[in-house]
Amino acid sequence: MSLSAVRRLTFLFAALLSLGAAPLHAQREKLPMADLEVVEKRWPNAKRTYTGLRYVVLQPATDSTSATPAEGTKCTVLYKGMLLDGTVFDESPNRESPLTARIGRGELIQGWDEALQRMRRGEKWILIVPPEMAYGSRGRPPTIGRNATLVFEMELVDFEKK
Repeated sequence: MSLSAVRRLTFLFAALLSLGAAPLHAQREKLPMADLEVVEKRWPNAKRTYTGLRYVVLQPATDSTSATPAEGTKCTVLYKGMLLDGTVFDESPNRESPLTARIGRGELIQGWDEALQRMRRGEKWILIVPPEMAYGSRGRPPTIGRNATLVFEMELVDFEKK
């Protein structure tokens, strides 16, 4: 083996070792720094998914072994959508007029698509959605500004059985 081949193999081996030293699932923080401070202060026990979505279970399901809805499932949800400062921008708070939508079909923001697939029937959550999993740099004028972190109080009332 030539000296140049040995050097290339040594370099490749060193590069592979350095990759192994880094965490495999490390993700950059998706919340803007100012928003992160507010979120960590208001919801210090919020769980964080690998995508950057955060949530707090306010009311667990009565049956912790029950199924969760899959992509394509029609779900019925009660919710209140708020900006980080508490301003309500949308809501469906009563059982007479809940929101019904399919997961993963472009009917919901990405944060909801992910959260609903983790929730069980009857659960209530606080959901904290980073801008890129909501309306991003475009916002949804006039109620939701650009790069807004959104907070939802939501309850998965029901979903269709497959």
